[in-house]
Amino acid sequence: MSDPIISVEHVHKSVTDSTGTLDILRDIDFTLAPRETAAIVGASGSGKSTLLSIVAGLDTPSRGTVRLAGRDLFSIDEDERAALRARQVGFVFQSFQLLGNLTALENVMLPLELAGRKDSRKAAAEMMARVGLSSRLGHYPKVLSGGEQQRVALARAFVVQPAVLLADEPTGSLDFATGETVMELMFDLNREQGTTLVLVTHDRAIAARCERRITIEAGRIAD
Repeated sequence: MSDPIISVEHVHKSVTDSTGTLDILRDIDFTLAPRETAAIVGASGSGKSTLLSIVAGLDTPSRGTVRLAGRDLFSIDEDERAALRARQVGFVFQSFQLLGNLTALENVMLPLELAGRKDSRKAAAEMMARVGLSSRLGHYPKVLSGGEQQRVALARAFVVQPAVLLADEPTGSLDFATGETVMELMFDLNREQGTTLVLVTHDRAIAARCERRITIEAGRIAD
């Protein structure tokens, strides 16, 4: 059996302000294997997005450990975490997070260029073709539909062939039919590349397509 690609070990997250201390996550503990698909589900405010941010190393736990590809994310500094994310992790957000001053093609090229890839334009164009947007390479995000913007975001996430893809409500800003198309594409790309997929969703149908469902209730994993 292969080693876990993600290991979340007794993670707690609390925040303190003038009104006291709020426990957002309490003793979260699970592992995910390479190529596994998992949905993090639960009510609004249950801590799902916070957990995803901690798995990405974008937020820090109050206690506990997260290992990504065997590396303890919080025993290394932020620069090392950022370098590890760049090599191993792709992101897809509800709000797309495209750069408005770059064309669709340039948005997809960006992570390749940051990684020093010499073939960034060719690889990005091929990935844009894979998501069905060859005719939109030179278009800026503001003239793309929501579904097109999310397909650009998928292309940007998968073009680096990440070991892990993290998606936070990837269909939250899309109508039902467009969301279905985007999710079909996401799962297809995931299978093709053998990526571990972790997604936060309110959509039970999307969650049911994943091999694992991790339900968060009041900051804990529900039995």
